[in-house]
Amino acid sequence: MTKEKYLEDLKDIKSIMERSSRFISLSGLSGVIAGIVALAAAYLAYQTVYARQDYLNYRTAIMDQDAIITLLGIAISSLLLSLGAGIFFTRRQARRHDQKLWDAQARRLVFNLAIPLMAGGILCLILLFKGFIGLVAPLTLVFYGLALINASKYTLSEIRSLGICEVIIGLIGCQFIGFGLILWAIGFGVLHIIYGIAMYIKHGA
Repeated sequence: MTKEKYLEDLKDIKSIMERSSRFISLSGLSGVIAGIVALAAAYLAYQTVYARQDYLNYRTAIMDQDAIITLLGIAISSLLLSLGAGIFFTRRQARRHDQKLWDAQARRLVFNLAIPLMAGGILCLILLFKGFIGLVAPLTLVFYGLALINASKYTLSEIRSLGICEVIIGLIGCQFIGFGLILWAIGFGVLHIIYGIAMYIKHGA
């Protein structure tokens, strides 16, 4: 057996082991789409919260029940659009890798992602309806980042780095609550676009 053949066999074995332990079909394009959707949602949320207030006093937001319902509608719509894009592009990527979209690795990934997301979502709803509006945006970043970190062991390692960045931005937002929406746009919008482009360049999808 030649050295080249030996190295090729090792590479194949490594690839097989990676496929059996990690869900590697996440698509960079889905990250880009999620980022664009998040930026659009942040713009709509900004218009909802600050449209009828003095721009120079934008750090102080007063919202009525209609504004809260509108924000929830924006959040749900952006979530559904991002999920739809994620499923579409990830399914296409899974076909390229000859990997099932819903296998044991994908189930572990979703389960570990869902626990922090659900806990954070419930907490943010409680805070929202109790009037602690300023903490909602940064806490969504914190819990989303924790969810990515928790799920990163079942997928691409870059997810962990993205999660850490989301947590850091969320904690900064908790300190500077008046800039929560801007930091939310950076975390969910800009970071997702950067991550998606990087994944597209590295993995080709």
